[in-house]
Amino acid sequence: MNATSPGALLLCRADAAAVRPPALLLRERLLLTPAGPDWTLLVPEGAPWRDGAEPVDRVVAGWAGALAIGVSWPVVALWWDADRAGCVLATGFRRPVGYTWLADGTPVGEDEAMYTFAARLGLDPVLDARDLEPLIRPDRDADAPARLVGLTAVLARHGLTLPPGIAPGEPATRLWATAEVEGAEPIAWQGWLDAVRTELDAVEEGPLGPWLLGPRARALATAQLAAGVPLLVWALGRRSPGWATAAALLITRGALGLAYDRLRTPAAAAPVTAPATMSGPAGRGGR
Repeated sequence: MNATSPGALLLCRADAAAVRPPALLLRERLLLTPAGPDWTLLVPEGAPWRDGAEPVDRVVAGWAGALAIGVSWPVVALWWDADRAGCVLATGFRRPVGYTWLADGTPVGEDEAMYTFAARLGLDPVLDARDLEPLIRPDRDADAPARLVGLTAVLARHGLTLPPGIAPGEPATRLWATAEVEGAEPIAWQGWLDAVRTELDAVEEGPLGPWLLGPRARALATAQLAAGVPLLVWALGRRSPGWATAAALLITRGALGLAYDRLRTPAAAAPVTAPATMSGPAGRGGR
């Protein structure tokens, strides 16, 4: 590595549909591509550290933490620059855990951090821990990029498959160009409306989709209204604030459900009416 070759990779243990909405909120230029059946790779353009505004490790640690908040999947950030390399694991609202090596591969992190890394990521406590052990021990033949490659080799047993030409230690510009050639999807901030639309699309494509949009969603909303209206009448007659609140919630949810389905469902094309056929004597060729 040299002073002009810092870079990073973000490995999200989720499919692309789940990763896309939070990735948009980073407001950075990224390339998104699948990296195995249960992994998605984000390749950042690297403007913050390329412009010298912040060091790469601090930037990607913040990105990993932001991506992991409010989701059920972890994010592994790999980073490197002229002097060091490292990894950061972010999971939910927990404090991120990371490990660092000097450029020549000398470990400078705490052993406990690597063990915590493995436990939070759900790695095998025997087989994977055995293969992670050499990464935190001195090795004159392994520099910092080799340490990161060793880490990805362990993750490969859990489904990670980096696209061809994508490897830790490469400059960000080369990684970006390679990902583009491999057909990675560009992710760029287009405003809050686009971000909300992307989030809604992701939810609708997931397991909750049929309950938000379509016949099942309309049936649920109608049932909520049907149950809420008489319950509200009964509660007002009995002067029961608790039941009245429950009824109001049912009515609100039902109304919002029908409104959401109406707004998100494309309007059906108007049926084409065939032109009327002339009848009578003139229609039969008479005068």
